[in-house]
Amino acid sequence: MTIKQLGQTRLGLPIFLHQFSSEKSLPHLLIIGGVHGDEIEGVACAQGLLSYLLTHEVPGLQISVLPILNPEGVLLKTRGNSAGVDLNRNLNTKDWTADFTVIRYYPGKSSLSEPENQILVDLLAKDRPDFIISLHSYKPMLNINGPCPEAQVISEKTGYKIVPDIGYPTPGSLGTLAGHEMKIDTLTYEIERGLSLDQVIKVHVPAIVESFKITAQRKRL
Repeated sequence: MTIKQLGQTRLGLPIFLHQFSSEKSLPHLLIIGGVHGDEIEGVACAQGLLSYLLTHEVPGLQISVLPILNPEGVLLKTRGNSAGVDLNRNLNTKDWTADFTVIRYYPGKSSLSEPENQILVDLLAKDRPDFIISLHSYKPMLNINGPCPEAQVISEKTGYKIVPDIGYPTPGSLGTLAGHEMKIDTLTYEIERGLSLDQVIKVHVPAIVESFKITAQRKRL
């Protein structure tokens, strides 16, 4: 396992990537947690997966874990970063808009204005993962952008429904940028908000681990 500091936030907080396997010919899975700082369930799941990967070898697969994209939000316990920007409305998608009606969805003054997202987009361009799991918390669901057979395995383990749309517009989101525009299959994994963290680790970490075998069958992009 190698750890890289990809950059830092406006306040100087580091953003780290943990990489397991350096074999570039293998299918590549990127797991992202902490996009929204007040969705601690996703952060806990990412940390649980890191703990698993430190003690278990996963053959036939490159796995990268970015456990906390928004460390400012996690420390502040806010959805957005220290500038109040919702990182999942700030990416440089074709449908990005500066318009918003609820402050928690503030997209920033311009697309890709936030250093956290600049780091993420650079990572996507350089490493070009084959599949992305972005860990959030909301109503229990598996929101897929692109073919995601892994979602079926996770659904069977968790009972979560698979949906192609989260139910409301999400301009500037990772699902749109990666899943639709970059053609990188993306699963936005919405863990039940308020679920105890021990249940997050007990239920959702094993479900994702079970899906690794499906990702390992993917062809490298």
